[in-house]
Amino acid sequence: MIRILGIDPGTAIVGWGILDCTDNGQFNRTIAYGHIKTNQNQSTAERLKEIDDNILFLLKKYKPKEVAIEELFYFKNAKTVISVAQARGVIINTCFQNNLIITEYTPLQVKQALTGYGRADKLQMQKMIKSVLNLKSIPKPDDTADALAVALCHINSRRYTQTINN
Repeated sequence: MIRILGIDPGTAIVGWGILDCTDNGQFNRTIAYGHIKTNQNQSTAERLKEIDDNILFLLKKYKPKEVAIEELFYFKNAKTVISVAQARGVIINTCFQNNLIITEYTPLQVKQALTGYGRADKLQMQKMIKSVLNLKSIPKPDDTADALAVALCHINSRRYTQTINN
């Protein structure tokens, strides 16, 4: 069994989801999911430290072997892209320091892996997450659903890679 931590990075909210898959890349079960919300009244350094502390807590509690994190896409607001890039850097560094395999996926890759359509809208993605993971409701906030989608994308990618390599 391989445990995957999926992450949708951000400075205000970091979505996360923990999924298990078999060694041959078949989804097995949903372990946990949620989000890290930072205080907007804190300094950037304090918010990044809070993200770091919470990611480290998740790593120790759930012991994932691999991490799937969403890559940045184009933002119109340069300030937003910089802050998300800082959060991604902290998350990647924390995971790297804990010897995890880190894989990055674009939003297009995630949508393609889950729906077969790279331009799927948010609601289509959320419904697919709910269905595939057999959840009672769509995870909230959106960042949490996005993190689960990244984790599922990684599982699908592992299965595809296994098929090619065998």
